[in-house]
Amino acid sequence: MTGQRNEEALRQAPETRTRNGAGDIKVLPEPPGLPDPLPEPAVSDLRLETVLAALSDPLRLRIVRKLLLESEDFDHTCGWFGLDRPKSSLTHHFRALREAGITRQRQYGLERRSHVRVADLNSRFPGLLDLVADWTPPTTD
Repeated sequence: MTGQRNEEALRQAPETRTRNGAGDIKVLPEPPGLPDPLPEPAVSDLRLETVLAALSDPLRLRIVRKLLLESEDFDHTCGWFGLDRPKSSLTHHFRALREAGITRQRQYGLERRSHVRVADLNSRFPGLLDLVADWTPPTTD
């Protein structure tokens, strides 16, 4: 019966959106029965210089921005991003985001899925994610 109540609560809990200049940051409700997250820093251990260093890479900045503005599900596999990079390179970038405390990753069988730790980052660094969402990626030729 508890599972039914959790599923009903999830269906009734709409996605939340945080307002920013460019659009809305999507925060989808956490579904029940998720696997435990992979190791990540606690909220109190998040350091601005570490977060900014991880976001200084344009690819990682694009990944976070896409998760903030275009998420279709609670979390996404690296294939959802449509990035034309070797798997080893993507693994490195997603690990850097997780270890900096920007994303949370969970293992689902053979794949890892990620989402942004919006509440944690907003509590430590108010306005940072709004800046990321407002950023306009340069056009590539």
